[in-house]
Amino acid sequence: MKATEIPKTDSIKALAQFWDEHDLTDFEDQLEEVTEPIFQREIELRLRLEVPEFEAVDEMARKKGIKSTDLVKQWIHERIAL
Repeated sequence: MKATEIPKTDSIKALAQFWDEHDLTDFEDQLEEVTEPIFQREIELRLRLEVPEFEAVDEMARKKGIKSTDLVKQWIHERIAL
């Protein structure tokens, strides 16, 4: 039994069930090539600071009411204009 369209859903369970019951080759006319990443991952950056540097950043963040990591991330965004 061939479905007329690939389901448009974000439900992993529904998609898994659909593909368990159908063959991809039956839908070749509906496929499109994706050239850009669909999912973007975050990368953890570890940074060593001298104690006075960390204390200065931490104090600045505290005055803004945010975490020091969020302040550093904000500075990076501003610098690279994202």
